Amino acid sequence: MKMIRRRWMAAFGLTLMTAACGADDTTGQGEEAAPIKRAPTPQNEFTPVELEETIDNLVAEINKGSIEPMQMTVVLKTLGGFFAPIATGANRAMGELGVTGNVVGSFADTDDQQKKMELQSRQIEQTVMEGAEGLGISPFGDGNAAAIDEAVAEGIPVVTLDTDLATSARSIYVGTNGKPAGITAGNTLLALLPPGPGTVVLHGSLDPTWVDGLQRTQGAQGVLEKAGYTVLVRQVTWVYEGEADDVEWMKTQIETAEPPVVGLMGLFSVSYWCALAAEAADRLDLPVVAFDFDPKTVEFMRQGRIRATHVQRQYYEGYLVPYILYGIKTIGLEATQAILAPQLLEGGRFDLGLDVVPGNKVDDYNTFLDSIGANQ
Repeated sequence: MKMIRRRWMAAFGLTLMTAACGADDTTGQGEEAAPIKRAPTPQNEFTPVELEETIDNLVAEINKGSIEPMQMTVVLKTLGGFFAPIATGANRAMGELGVTGNVVGSFADTDDQQKKMELQSRQIEQTVMEGAEGLGISPFGDGNAAAIDEAVAEGIPVVTLDTDLATSARSIYVGTNGKPAGITAGNTLLALLPPGPGTVVLHGSLDPTWVDGLQRTQGAQGVLEKAGYTVLVRQVTWVYEGEADDVEWMKTQIETAEPPVVGLMGLFSVSYWCALAAEAADRLDLPVVAFDFDPKTVEFMRQGRIRATHVQRQYYEGYLVPYILYGIKTIGLEATQAILAPQLLEGGRFDLGLDVVPGNKVDDYNTFLDSIGANQ
């Protein structure tokens, strides 16, 4: 009988919450294990049909061989907010697989990126010491590459998610592919803009060390510039005072830019700051397009102040990682990659795609998220 258990653990000065899936009995030697069965996915206009088919194909191939026990851990940056649906998906997949597994997230109260990387690297090392046979990791940055490489050198496959670390020895990355996501969002806003000339404000990232954020921003920027608009990019400020600083900068552009600002787009979870800037400039008429499904973004969508958002399918991000790790263990990396091929891009990047949610579809999308238990 498989069950879900929860425990608290403290390590290296961090408080960690671990949601664990484990087996209280195991299949004895010579006994035939039951094949893996996925929980049915409710059908909805937002159900990613092609993604579901790929997962079903992976399960079918795994079921052709022997079902084996496995221990795995998914290490997230945190378990709250954006990462909550990721944790839900990972826990559900581990329960279906019958593996012994943990989803671990940090509650460290610090803006020090270096400290976060160092603490996560210690988490990874501890997980390896505890016997993990597969790791899913949402890395904080390049500083985590050495810990990942050491795990791989020990024969432990690593799948990154949310943030890639292509310079490491990870096998596969699962997440939103930056440039296509930006292009999709750029086209969404483009359809809402008046004819040019005009200026568009992007709340994005030009930081070359954050490749995914940069590529997403550049994808949107390219679409809008090609259409003849002037694009101004505000580098997102992630520290506590970032909201006030970023809103004030965007407000100033709305009031002073030439040609005048005709629209705004946020490319990350704090997209609703664009709506705050339009309000501060008394320009509620400006179309605003967002990313992710933060509760404040949803509130502004209901008010008509954000016209559409782009959701990164976090639930599937978490759900896929345990299945991929289990596939690598049981049928091998090459066979797993072959099954993932419809969404597998160059460099081992599995593209989850996006859900484009118009403002008038908020309730429908919430119904979909509720049906898979993935609401934030």
